[in-house]
Amino acid sequence: MPSDIEIARKIELKPVAEIADQLGVATKQIQPYGHYKAKLPLSLIDHGKVAHAKLILVSAISPTPAGEGKTTMSIGLTQGMNRIGKQTTVVLREPSLGPVFGIKGGATGGGWSQVLPMEDINLHFTGDFAAVEKAHNLLAALIDNNIQSRTRSIGIDPRTVVWKRVFDMNDRALRHVMVGMGGTAHGVPRETGFDITAASEIMAILCLSDDLPNLKRRLGNIFIGFTLERKPVYARDLNASGAMASLLKDAIQPNLVQTLEGTPAIIHGGPFANIAQGTNTVIATRMGLSLSDYVVTEAGFGCDLGAEKFFDIKCVGAGLKPCVVVLVATVRALKYHGGSDLKELTIPNVEAVTRGAANLEKHIENLEHFGVQAVVAINKFTTDTEEEIAAIAQSCEEKGVKSFVADVWGEGGAGGEALAAEVAKLADNGRSDFQPLYDWSWPVKDKIHKVCTTIYGADGVDYTPKARADLRRIKRLELESLPVCIAKTQKSLSDDPKRLGRPTGFNVTVREVEIAAGAGFLVPITGEIMRMPGLPGTPSAELIDIDDQGNISGLF
Repeated sequence: MPSDIEIARKIELKPVAEIADQLGVATKQIQPYGHYKAKLPLSLIDHGKVAHAKLILVSAISPTPAGEGKTTMSIGLTQGMNRIGKQTTVVLREPSLGPVFGIKGGATGGGWSQVLPMEDINLHFTGDFAAVEKAHNLLAALIDNNIQSRTRSIGIDPRTVVWKRVFDMNDRALRHVMVGMGGTAHGVPRETGFDITAASEIMAILCLSDDLPNLKRRLGNIFIGFTLERKPVYARDLNASGAMASLLKDAIQPNLVQTLEGTPAIIHGGPFANIAQGTNTVIATRMGLSLSDYVVTEAGFGCDLGAEKFFDIKCVGAGLKPCVVVLVATVRALKYHGGSDLKELTIPNVEAVTRGAANLEKHIENLEHFGVQAVVAINKFTTDTEEEIAAIAQSCEEKGVKSFVADVWGEGGAGGEALAAEVAKLADNGRSDFQPLYDWSWPVKDKIHKVCTTIYGADGVDYTPKARADLRRIKRLELESLPVCIAKTQKSLSDDPKRLGRPTGFNVTVREVEIAAGAGFLVPITGEIMRMPGLPGTPSAELIDIDDQGNISGLF
């Protein structure tokens, strides 16, 4: 089997104008970025159509090093639905350069289910990440400039500033830094740090905004810290939102590309799901729903993170009502959750699959709380045995959910047609009745407790002194009505990455609660979550190269 990039290069891409035409969009309405990429204007959003089109979410079991393939499944399912005559657009997130050059790789699918041009999408694409980075760091510069100013200072207490800088690369050396060193001409010395761009509140704001005015208002609501008189300081107090929004004027427009089979794909925004909401922009989702009958979208990591935040934050905030959830599982991943060593995942082991299925069953149970119909997609690998697949099917049947083997990696849309037919049937039957897990008006602790005990399976929640102080500050700032976007390891349902399968008998510890007032949510942080990842011992960057003709190799 050729590599992903070799498959991608075999495809003769359609001009982006032809892809736009499939959606009923005229060439003069798009803003081309070369031959195969374009921006879509927000004027194409039709809220009447948004209300009637069908929204399908792809999520997964708890991630493993073996990979589950949500993006590949999302693309393959979309191709399969178009093959059976259902006009469908896939709406995805943009890749961050951190994972591309780190350990995870790109985020454009794989095999015969990819979005193209994969090199462009995985690297700089249309510059949206760069715009987010610049807007974020502009605010950081304005904060330090105001602290330094003798004439226009609003009295910010440098010790209380919570706004860091961002950089779209895994670089652990930037987690904790000192700025303003070198004397009075260079600023006021203070401790700060860098987060990865995907963890920026600007990214979260971009992904939750309705339009440019809403984006600008949210940017102004960013909480910075306090004055020396203990008054809260927001970005609007520095007159920052106008300039920041100006940097994002193109980034707010969704990006149109195509799948390997020439079906439309909209890619926009890129927050991580373990430290942010993990879904593409509200604008992109509405755009897809305006231009097609069905939209397939994905939420990062497992159902406990991406799907929960998709439902409780994005859908509630934007008034979206998903009708189907496709839960992706693999034989290999379930064996890993069942105790198999990573090196033994290609060896048949029905017993390990059966043990690991407890993780799948918990995610199925979690989806029932949201009132959305579910179907399980078994992402097929060549090493899977019929007995192992049958064990997964039996587990799903016992939970009252159908399962379908989908070889979208090896066969593209053709390998997903059976799954597509079931998804279309569920989407059309009108039986889903979406409901969030909690009401935003609940006390903050109640919202956290509900997610931790219901979705993660925890017995309770513990708070450090720092977290309790943060909750008091949130109450003082009158921000208790915001939803919670819990930062937690993706590797386990618990806050301990080593507890695989379906852990029980644990409490979740909240060590601090950050305020993302511009994005419109609170971030309870659990475990050892890093907002600036580090590179692995052998980073993917060492495998990436470019030849004399400009052809890139090593991307996956």
